[in-house]
Amino acid sequence: MSHQTNLTDACNNLAELCEKVIADREVVIITRQDGENVALIAADELESLLETTYLLRSPKNAARLLTALERAKSRTLKHQK
Repeated sequence: MSHQTNLTDACNNLAELCEKVIADREVVIITRQDGENVALIAADELESLLETTYLLRSPKNAARLLTALERAKSRTLKHQK
């Protein structure tokens, strides 16, 4: 899931926090007293989330992907020409 820390601790331990995010594949929520909270996430995890969001944005594409996933699960994939 996610870990939470305040801004001061995040600044004081940024290198260690970055290593934890990468090693544990975990999002760290950084809380701020006078502003909106932010999230620290590994760049490749963010890219994956953004790509998934992009691919599922279109209902038609989402349906095609989910159908393909179901076929893969049932091992009835057919070669498309």
